[in-house]
Amino acid sequence: MQEIPKTALIVGAGAGLSASLTRKLRAAGMNVAIAARDVEKLAGLVEETGAQAFACDAAAAGSVAALFAAVQAAFGPPDVVVYNPSFRVRGPLIGLEPAQVWKTLEITAFGGFLVGQAAAKMMLPRGTGVILFTGASASVKGYAQSAPFAMGKFALRGLAQSMARELGPLGVHVAHIVIDGGIAGARRPAQAEKPDALLDPDVIAETYLAVIAQSRSAWTHELEVRPWVETF
Repeated sequence: MQEIPKTALIVGAGAGLSASLTRKLRAAGMNVAIAARDVEKLAGLVEETGAQAFACDAAAAGSVAALFAAVQAAFGPPDVVVYNPSFRVRGPLIGLEPAQVWKTLEITAFGGFLVGQAAAKMMLPRGTGVILFTGASASVKGYAQSAPFAMGKFALRGLAQSMARELGPLGVHVAHIVIDGGIAGARRPAQAEKPDALLDPDVIAETYLAVIAQSRSAWTHELEVRPWVETF
């Protein structure tokens, strides 16, 4: 087992998976920083868990740099960083607006680079740390009328692979977790007639914690989680 992390940073926090992960990390005794463009939506989670919220636009280099500086000032350098932002635009290829496609790439992939780079700068001097990227079905399979999201998630997966190969031998664990299926939540509640059709965010969060706790003798780089009824 690795040394127990003291501080975690979740970028792209909100309801659902990141909220579940915040609760699990706090229950494990970690200081937790949660970041989003709109911090007002995090007020309830902050009150519930004692996490500290920070404003950040993950696709803006200056905003990401300011976030890491603020987290370091509050808690020290983060031991665990989770990249969870996502944005998507759907529609027939010939009708897609270039500006919306670019926004998808900025938030889904370029922001991952900015956050991953900032995390690495703080972790490499210490020779330890965990960086987790949240993937999706689109990370490995491009769906019709969803090209921008597939582009962004494929890029994020490639970033995670490159970072894992570069940073792993230097002591930093980089992992990419593919969420292959819909996640249950307030806007998408589980249906009584199909109780297992959606993933439970609390159970996904437990998987994240298991990866964080892995010994470097057997690190996971990529894993997939999906409901047992999901086809793939």
